[in-house]
Amino acid sequence: MAITAAQKAQIVTDFQRAKSDTGSPEVQVALITARITYLTDHFKDNVKDHHSRRGLLRLVSRRRKLLDYLKRTNDASYRTLIQRLEIRK
Repeated sequence: MAITAAQKAQIVTDFQRAKSDTGSPEVQVALITARITYLTDHFKDNVKDHHSRRGLLRLVSRRRKLLDYLKRTNDASYRTLIQRLEIRK
């Protein structure tokens, strides 16, 4: 099963800038990362699910674009975000 509403709300509260913030790049990247993690686990069991794999590639591309934007506009926030999400090795 995908991300539940409670998990999504928890991610939003962990990464939001202000109390009512739900659309900042940090929140969006965190939500996309959770979906990517779920799909990665999904593909370990369902190797032949190529239609969902296309969606995974779209998510990775969208996250990459948001991270590039964040790095361009606020480098300190970018560095703390990738450290908190453990995206880079």
